[in-house]
Amino acid sequence: MEDRVARIMGQWQVERPDLDVSPQGVIGRLHRLADRLRDELVAEYVHHGLGEGEFDVLAALRRIGEPFELAPGELARHTMVTTGAMSKRIDRLEESGLVTRRTSVGDRRGRVVGLTPAGVAVIDEAFTAHIANEHRLVAPLSDEERADLERLLARWLEALEGPELVSR
Repeated sequence: MEDRVARIMGQWQVERPDLDVSPQGVIGRLHRLADRLRDELVAEYVHHGLGEGEFDVLAALRRIGEPFELAPGELARHTMVTTGAMSKRIDRLEESGLVTRRTSVGDRRGRVVGLTPAGVAVIDEAFTAHIANEHRLVAPLSDEERADLERLLARWLEALEGPELVSR
């Protein structure tokens, strides 16, 4: 059965036979897959009262371990967003009672963002559901296929970003 990407590639092969459109087979399907995966992941976050950005902030704070605190700039680096976007996310989470902001002990000018007990509970529940959701999403692939795909994607990402960015 021909999928949407194959149909598009076929049309281009007719209209532009001088071009090798084969990369569209990979990139087009990755785009479609990324969109579907994002929708599936975000739906689970919403089920826990979180947006994608809020989930990222809570997860970044939770995975660093006790006392679950980071400076806003460091938190922005952990989630790969601008400090302005991070401030908005922190504001929403603080209003929800999931994080607090306080003055840094080591630097009175600095601020620290930390999970509240409610924030820990929410992210623990949401992350457990998130991982179950990810297992569901990769279930159509065998263990061997998942390992192969992970290896190939890591190799491709390293080629595009460089090893220093991939390992961050």
